[in-house]
Amino acid sequence: MRRRLGSVRARATLAATMVVAVALVAAGAAVLLSLRFTLVDKADAEADSVARSAASALAHGFAYDKLNLPDGDENPVEILDRDQKPVVAGEDVEGISVSAVASERLNSETNDDADDRAEGDHEAEDEDRLKSGEVADETWYGEGTATVEGETADYRFAAVDVITKGGVPLTVYAGAPLAVEQDAVDTALTTMLIGLPLLLLTVSGVTYLVTRRALRPVEGIRAEMAAITASEDLSRRVPEPDTHDEVARLARTTNETLAALESSVERQRAFVADASHELRSPIASLRTQLEVGAAHPELLDLDGALEDTVRLQSLAADLLLLARLDAGERPPQDARFDLARVVREEVDSRPGVALDSVASLEVGGSRGQICRVLGNLLDNAARHARDRVAVTLRAEAGEAVLQVVDDGSGVPLADRDRIFERFVRLDESRARDDGGAGLGLAIARDIAHRHGGTLTVGDAPGGGALFELRLPRAT
Repeated sequence: MRRRLGSVRARATLAATMVVAVALVAAGAAVLLSLRFTLVDKADAEADSVARSAASALAHGFAYDKLNLPDGDENPVEILDRDQKPVVAGEDVEGISVSAVASERLNSETNDDADDRAEGDHEAEDEDRLKSGEVADETWYGEGTATVEGETADYRFAAVDVITKGGVPLTVYAGAPLAVEQDAVDTALTTMLIGLPLLLLTVSGVTYLVTRRALRPVEGIRAEMAAITASEDLSRRVPEPDTHDEVARLARTTNETLAALESSVERQRAFVADASHELRSPIASLRTQLEVGAAHPELLDLDGALEDTVRLQSLAADLLLLARLDAGERPPQDARFDLARVVREEVDSRPGVALDSVASLEVGGSRGQICRVLGNLLDNAARHARDRVAVTLRAEAGEAVLQVVDDGSGVPLADRDRIFERFVRLDESRARDDGGAGLGLAIARDIAHRHGGTLTVGDAPGGGALFELRLPRAT
């Protein structure tokens, strides 16, 4: 049971059934109350009509035995004096018992009248008291029982005050049966008790089937994802339903995620393979030199060993930086520094590099990482330049634009995106020791992107390559 309730179908069915049940119960209660109030109002009107008819006859001077009272079964009538003692009753009416509320109100009014008469106040309140031959405008209602021919039943009673022509104050009680109201309410209640479970069963069944059909593609996506996990084959894709709803968007997003994951895994595999290949060469060279030095100290090439060690250290630093960038390392958001000063310091440390720069230009991010970008660009330019390397820094439309230009052979149009890939070297024919490992430009572009900028390559005006770094200015 717990497992079934854990499914979306079961929870949706249960929720829909509960909502409909609450709505039906509330609607049923409202219908029953409305029906009861309507029937009670009808009974009140009937009882008031009978009571006022008898009261009018008394006000016009009819004697008690001349009153035309209805049958007790239909409308029991009982006339009481001010002491609440029966004066006359309808045919076969053996007794009437009115609810406490109506009785208290009638008794209270009777006592007030008696007190007023005892104190002689009725003359001072002629405007508020009934006169001989008058019927009260107000009618009081209440529920009670009447015993007719030995059988007691529920009635709705109306009570009307009247003063006969002889000045006798009386109260006329007339009742209307509640059997019709009770039968109607019972019939409606029985219908609801039978229909409510059937309707709930219908709602739950329809909801379950509709939800099952709607979630069938989700189950297909889940099954395919489980198969992909088990097989570790990221080239597989989940089925995309031919719809335009949330499930179809979920499938498309899942496939996009799988594609990105596959690309990332392939990239990582290539990275590990290339890194292993690049590390193997300096490590093997360093080991060979150390082994030769251990066997023949006089043949130890310290300069070569030191060069391999430096190269190995640089390569390890590049790999660690790429690993941090791949892990999502972001530059500090609130850090600022003067890019013009960084460029001047870097160019001053490299003889023969021309500089054309603004005096000051602030950007945000990591000063060390931007220094790394500039250093990599200058190293790349120095390896490919014939005679000249130039650096230009300017402000342009809210951006800092840094250009590094060399007068080398330039970068072919077909290779301008590929050179920013990792471990890519266009001059494969030259010795490895003359160039880098193919990581400098890849690192530079990754850093530029994480700083919200771009790094592109194009043709220099006088020939050669032009690398352009754009960074958002600090505001």
